[in-house]
Amino acid sequence: MKLKISCLQMNIAFGDPTKNMLEAEKLIAQAIEQQTDVIVLPELWTTGYDLTRLDELADSNAASSTSFLQKMAQKYQVHIIGGSIANKTDDGIYNTLLVVNKKGEKIHEYSKLHLFQLMDEHLFLKSGKEKGLFTLEDHSFASMICYDIRFPEWIRAHTTKGAEAIFVVAEWPLPRLEHWKALLIARAIENQCYIIACNRAGDDPNNTFAGHSIIIDPWGEIITEAGVEQEILHGEIDLSKVKEVRKMIPIFADRKPEYYL
Repeated sequence: MKLKISCLQMNIAFGDPTKNMLEAEKLIAQAIEQQTDVIVLPELWTTGYDLTRLDELADSNAASSTSFLQKMAQKYQVHIIGGSIANKTDDGIYNTLLVVNKKGEKIHEYSKLHLFQLMDEHLFLKSGKEKGLFTLEDHSFASMICYDIRFPEWIRAHTTKGAEAIFVVAEWPLPRLEHWKALLIARAIENQCYIIACNRAGDDPNNTFAGHSIIIDPWGEIITEAGVEQEILHGEIDLSKVKEVRKMIPIFADRKPEYYL
């Protein structure tokens, strides 16, 4: 199966959910002009890293964000990997990724497992507990958020369960751009899967972000890559290639997990 993907590499307005939703709506409408099948937003796209004000900015039970994504998905008949949002629940605030199918049904949510201490996430957010696996168009996918890609065993926990592509949403800073690319290419090669990674563009009061959203095939070859500024990155994946690559070099059959711990 082939899917056309559009990554919305937004320049996120710091701490301004209303402005960011308006910008996302505009970008979604532009992406649809390319007859895309799946739209991907970046991490914390409604608020940015305005962590000290999350108690007032976070979306209560992700209700507003979910409603917005459902409206967009139904209007344009498109699947949306809804980036992640600050999700305020009874037991704390989570960095939560949402997936809505083209019928407007919320089919998946995943809260970031690995919190990035260098940007103080652990002081303001709670770590999620669920896996990132979900099914779309009868194929298995997984969702990851930014820092998660530094944990290859977490990615492998999903590809051993059948994930054919990993969607990564991020606010990855510019000083570690080379890490971003190297880690994503490695994750594609070692898991023989597609990597679809949507990063943000622009700046906030503390960081400059790397952009360079990227789509990588199961051989680790770059299909398409964005620059550093805001843009919509378009690319196409062919999921039949995953089976071909995994058959050619059968790493999953050759694993010896009983020796790995």
